[in-house]
Amino acid sequence: MAQRATVYDVAERAGVSIATVSYTFRQPDRVRPETRELVLQAARVLGYVPSGSARGLAKGRSQALGLYAFDMFLPSDLGAPAADLDALVQRELDGLGDVRRFPLYVDEIQRGFELEARRLGRSVMLGSGASRDSLGSIDLAGSVDGLAIFPGGAERDLLEHVGRGVPVVIFSSPPMDDSLHHITVANETAVQDLVDHLIGHHGYRTLAFLGELAAPDIAARFKGFQAALAAHGRPVPEEPFDTTVLTKDSLRSLRDAIASGDLPDALVCATDQLALTVLDLLARHDIRVPRDVAVTGFDGIIAGRLSNPTLTTVRQPFASMGRLAVRILTDTAAGLEHPKSYVLPTRVVIGGSCGCL
Repeated sequence: MAQRATVYDVAERAGVSIATVSYTFRQPDRVRPETRELVLQAARVLGYVPSGSARGLAKGRSQALGLYAFDMFLPSDLGAPAADLDALVQRELDGLGDVRRFPLYVDEIQRGFELEARRLGRSVMLGSGASRDSLGSIDLAGSVDGLAIFPGGAERDLLEHVGRGVPVVIFSSPPMDDSLHHITVANETAVQDLVDHLIGHHGYRTLAFLGELAAPDIAARFKGFQAALAAHGRPVPEEPFDTTVLTKDSLRSLRDAIASGDLPDALVCATDQLALTVLDLLARHDIRVPRDVAVTGFDGIIAGRLSNPTLTTVRQPFASMGRLAVRILTDTAAGLEHPKSYVLPTRVVIGGSCGCL
């Protein structure tokens, strides 16, 4: 590739100072129209493009925001030859048995993040890595003005370390005594509303919660499940019915209940992805939803609208979460104050899987 044209080349060809070239691109109103046209003509001839990195160095800011996800669905061996990666990904998909393992809620939040960044004239840099991959997130943080993170299994000290360098927003994380910003939703009250519907509208007697409690948002949903059962005078379990994760050998407790013919009236799943997997499992055993058992989810991903029956769930405001993160990062980088925690509202979305429609 030929050497990239510089601001000095444009200034020499147009017969102006480098300051005039800089003003032409950054503050054109400060340059006379005829001079501006000379500079633009010289830039076109030379193929000159202003350097964003150089402007960032001058300002002490990059004008970019970062979005980082731990535990993304990536091939396990990124060192494999490029020609083998497609086959490697397909094998891992086959091993999981369901592409809905992919965290689709991440995609929706990312879209909101990108839309707001574009509106504010900011670029977006994406990164991902394993839960204990400190170098990836630290490296990305060094290239951006602020970083939003899907934490997964990330260590708390790692997140706080990153937060000492740039503003950090963590999604799906409750308020904590730290310097980071947190965005989550009303998980507890949302599940309470869902259980109220299952008991109050449908009269289901036995309900079971399915989900793994390591993630704080899932733990909050189970707490809401317990509170709702207590409010209706039902027995309150100390642990979920099935603390499953989406692996090849998941849903053991549910499989045992199917085998024994002792299913609850309704299965309240911690996520939509889990609920869709449950629907598939029940269908393979000729168990009809909702006639034999009701199933609900949480998130409101598109796949739930396309399932049969459609999924009754709780819809998170994904786009708003992404856009709010951008506003927090840009405002904080500019020295403005924001609350350390935001809890956004949700809404119950009625489908056919609970017995409605």
